[in-house]
Amino acid sequence: MPGTFGVKRGKRIVNGWVVLDKPLGLTSTQALGKVRWALGAAKGGHGGTLDPLATGILPLAFGEATKALPYVVDASKTYRFTIRFGLETTTLDAEGAVTATSDARPATAAVEAALAAFHGTIDQVPPAFSAIKVDGERAYDLARAGETVDLAARPVQIHRFHLIGRDDADQATFEVECGKGTYVRALARDLSRALGTVGHVCMLRRLRVGPFGTGMAVTLDHIQNLVENSPDLLHTSPPDGILLPVVTALDDIPALAVTAGDARALKDGRAIDMPGTVQNSVPDTVASQQVVRLMAPAGLVALGRVDGPLVRPVRVFNLD
Repeated sequence: MPGTFGVKRGKRIVNGWVVLDKPLGLTSTQALGKVRWALGAAKGGHGGTLDPLATGILPLAFGEATKALPYVVDASKTYRFTIRFGLETTTLDAEGAVTATSDARPATAAVEAALAAFHGTIDQVPPAFSAIKVDGERAYDLARAGETVDLAARPVQIHRFHLIGRDDADQATFEVECGKGTYVRALARDLSRALGTVGHVCMLRRLRVGPFGTGMAVTLDHIQNLVENSPDLLHTSPPDGILLPVVTALDDIPALAVTAGDARALKDGRAIDMPGTVQNSVPDTVASQQVVRLMAPAGLVALGRVDGPLVRPVRVFNLD
């Protein structure tokens, strides 16, 4: 049905994922609201916050897909970002006030050499402007109120960190693949300081979140076009539509085939005997306490945890 973003629409049951290429200037919550309106979805959430000054992959879960959000939030992520050397800011990006300056500009060889210290498990102090809670308050709320925010260092995983190029002495562009809880703005701060200067993020784009990459993404403009011209395609799969199946986010979790009877038991919250048929090259012996994806002929049934000879449901999906 034709319309424009912001006009009230009725709510419907929508189950699946939209991989949004978030534009500049919107919060993740605002972006979710626009797509939720377009779908007329009764329930939605997003998998991993992007700052308003960041663009790129924002997985949006609707209906039963929201049950898989914890697995997406915990997944590794890939970013491309540019550091502007010589200026450090309160927010560690271009939005904040300048807090430190430096005339030092590192040579490219020095930048590449310094990256070796930022691989594997590293300790990172999150930015003061972050969503981490301090005594029940968000750190960014305390920082905006002018309070000093002291956050403890915590371990994060850096899987890959490369220099992509330099336009000039003031800037350098990088690509990083990192684990849950890594702040790219803190990486920019710490790398700049290690190079004997200061710096902040002046461009940030997320390229991947777990299984969701740029090749799967759609823009708000494309969604708006579907709303106005082909509303039925909002709810179909690519390439014409935009809604991906719930199971898309769980493809890297080992899958076990279950019978229709086992599926009913799982949906009732009951444990089942370990299925004998294994899909997706899962080893015959599955590790104890491992999370597995339980699949019936009709599709995804549940996520379960292996408990000896049993599999106990931990997340049941109602997709009938």
